[in-house]
Amino acid sequence: MDQLLSLLNENARLTTKQLAVMLNISEEEVTKKITQYEKDGVIRGYKALVNWEKVDKNKSSALIELRVSPKRDRGFDEIANRIMQFEEVDSVYLMSGGYDLAVKVHGKSMHDIAVFVMRKLATLDSVLSTSTHFILTRYKDGGVILDPEGEQDERRSVFSD
Repeated sequence: MDQLLSLLNENARLTTKQLAVMLNISEEEVTKKITQYEKDGVIRGYKALVNWEKVDKNKSSALIELRVSPKRDRGFDEIANRIMQFEEVDSVYLMSGGYDLAVKVHGKSMHDIAVFVMRKLATLDSVLSTSTHFILTRYKDGGVILDPEGEQDERRSVFSD
């Protein structure tokens, strides 16, 4: 993988000057490469990785496994595109194995996610079955450790003496 992409993937806040020094190339070269990556769709955006547990203890996320019936001549793309349109949906992946699509969703609570699955997702024509797995704690996300040692989450101390 390109070193520039690796560095941006680790920390998109690095300046072009910092990147140039790290890669031993000119700042203009860095800018040119980044512009080309954006134009080619290699870089699709820049996003902050937020530890939502620090902001809202009730906010919930889930991974949902879907078995779906693909449409003739359109495969899984049509149902994936419909699922992507829901505001609750963060990510959609075509999978191999026991299910077809993996969907990562978020909501204000576990109840909100359950209602989303029951009323919106499971009712889609192509959806044959769903299996919802609530995310209880994110230890590492996007390569970033979210709860470094020493920061105790009160939800994990339920069984302490």
